[in-house]
Amino acid sequence: MGDLVVAALSEITALLGEPRFNWSDPAPWIELERELGIEFPADFREIVDAYGSVEISGQLYLTHPAGHLLHNLGECVRGDLELWREEDMAEFLPSPVSANPGDLIPVASATTGEAVFLRIPEGPSSPWRVVVQEFDSPAWTLYGMTFGEWFLAYLKGGDVTLCARNFAPDGPFYAFLPSH
Repeated sequence: MGDLVVAALSEITALLGEPRFNWSDPAPWIELERELGIEFPADFREIVDAYGSVEISGQLYLTHPAGHLLHNLGECVRGDLELWREEDMAEFLPSPVSANPGDLIPVASATTGEAVFLRIPEGPSSPWRVVVQEFDSPAWTLYGMTFGEWFLAYLKGGDVTLCARNFAPDGPFYAFLPSH
């Protein structure tokens, strides 16, 4: 785990509270990544491993790939890939939804209808980026930041399409999603 990932996670913990999931077995990630043909960015993995399948500030859903969870990343990604590949949905995004370089992979959703994607790097030296799509309109925004940077901006109340301060005026919080 790189220094930037550790720094981001400690900042996230300071804002959100101590993680209580703390997953350490890489097997579910390896299985999902093999199925999709991609490797998720380290910051996304670390955040999800720390917190698990949670609802952040009553708005943002993050899910973990562990198969025993009712709300797991594999099921969410597979369902969202199918939804976003439909012709009438694809026109609402800047790139196709698939596991190819430059394309989008769905990783989170919101109670307010937005979908959060990771933009797969075009090449090995290109960074991962975040795209947020507003479900009730054809609007989307590409953020020139990693998932960890975007998530921190969200937790700090920044307007990154989703805005935590609208749902958590006293500060961000999280709750586990039902496990069965």
